[in-house]
Amino acid sequence: MLFNSFNFLLFFPIVTIIYFLLPHKFRWIHLLTASCLFYMTFVPVYILILFFTIVVDYVAGILIENAPDDKKRRFLVLSVVANVGVLCIFKYYNFLAENFNQLLHIGHSGVNIPYLTILLPIGLSFHTFQAMSYTLEVYRGNQKAEKHFGIYALYVMFYPQLVAGPIERPQNMLHQFHEEKKVTYDDLVIGLRKVLFGLFKKSVIADRIGMLIDPVFNDLHHYSALVINLSVILFIFQLYCDFSGYSDIALGTARAMGFNLMVNFNRPFASKSISEFWRRWHISLSTWFNDYLFNPLVASLRSWRRGAIVFGLVLTFFLSGLWHGASWNFAIWGVIYGIALTYEFFTRPMRIKLFGKLPLWLNNILSKLFTFTFISLATVFFRAKTIGATFFIFKRLPDMFGEVKHAIAKPGGLVGLLGDIDRVSLSVCLALIIILEIVHYKESKEPLDKIVARQPTFIRLGIYFVLISSVYMFGVFNLRQFIYFQF
Repeated sequence: MLFNSFNFLLFFPIVTIIYFLLPHKFRWIHLLTASCLFYMTFVPVYILILFFTIVVDYVAGILIENAPDDKKRRFLVLSVVANVGVLCIFKYYNFLAENFNQLLHIGHSGVNIPYLTILLPIGLSFHTFQAMSYTLEVYRGNQKAEKHFGIYALYVMFYPQLVAGPIERPQNMLHQFHEEKKVTYDDLVIGLRKVLFGLFKKSVIADRIGMLIDPVFNDLHHYSALVINLSVILFIFQLYCDFSGYSDIALGTARAMGFNLMVNFNRPFASKSISEFWRRWHISLSTWFNDYLFNPLVASLRSWRRGAIVFGLVLTFFLSGLWHGASWNFAIWGVIYGIALTYEFFTRPMRIKLFGKLPLWLNNILSKLFTFTFISLATVFFRAKTIGATFFIFKRLPDMFGEVKHAIAKPGGLVGLLGDIDRVSLSVCLALIIILEIVHYKESKEPLDKIVARQPTFIRLGIYFVLISSVYMFGVFNLRQFIYFQF
């Protein structure tokens, strides 16, 4: 993979400058060409996969719009089967083959399903879901079919959000590609500021945390329970800064050209419940599953009453887990969230009555603490390489209390528990997380863009200087990919 956070930044200013130098009628060609080149830096021939689904969905959209009501569904099914089929072949075939082979081995059948030696195209799940949202919205009558093939192809392939979202809806993006964009000071400043914040979160926080905790997850037996606990907590911040950092870069890159993408994160660690967390984390994916799977499924099973909610939540999050990766770890991760949300749904009146007796400040603190703890523990399934490693981590986590108790009794004992982990890097990472959460707290009062924009010029320039200097001096540029590129 040739693109990381650094050379992405070398790509986008060139594309943006050329974009504004071109007449409006040629800009879509330029953006589409740039998007194709961006995607082809991975495996060039995989552009044909995108081209196939783009053609299918473009034609399907027109057929759905023009077909009689009783025939619209068949063209929608054609589109969905094509998209899900490509996803299954490249992302899930080997996973399914492995599990079927294990079952066949148990039955001593002597038959083996062959594996495919193929790479997973970057961002396949993202642009597949974005393409599916187009035909689904056309089918529902919420979006007119796009007649301009190049504009539709650009909607699927727009390079800032092609490989890691946000997963856009056609109502938000298609009309923007038709509109003539002007160079504005606000768009450039806001866009570049978002890119800078995103780059800081990715290269300074996420990648530095990654360098610290990757050795721990790669050799769990070598580290103390205290270090494993710290690594579990640090990983959720790494994941957030990596993914939200990419989202900020994507939003900023698009905004510099005058395009507005949807916000994908909204201070998720301020959540006081699991349901609130999913309204704040990866918003474009959670709303996609809510609009196109959960709500229609529950509506179709309304005779099941509350059972429809339970079935809908567990199935939706099971599929959400598999969307993230073809492994049982991701599937279990999704089911855990489905069960947790089911628990919240059924116990909400009781919890309101119980915790309503507490002072509001204490209620808020406990709710946020419980939610963050659950999220961190659930994310172990997301990070651990195998189910065995996952349960080893869970087995070791409680041992921290005994370790700390014994370590306190001897001089330097707590420091000794850290083993050979880089203490300076650990201190820097913890300090950066504290700064991040202070910024998040400030954002709860007023959007960060507005906070920065209303500062005097010398303070704004100082903020930019500190961020740029931090990225230059402490940023990690070692071809470390964005985590969500693999999805």
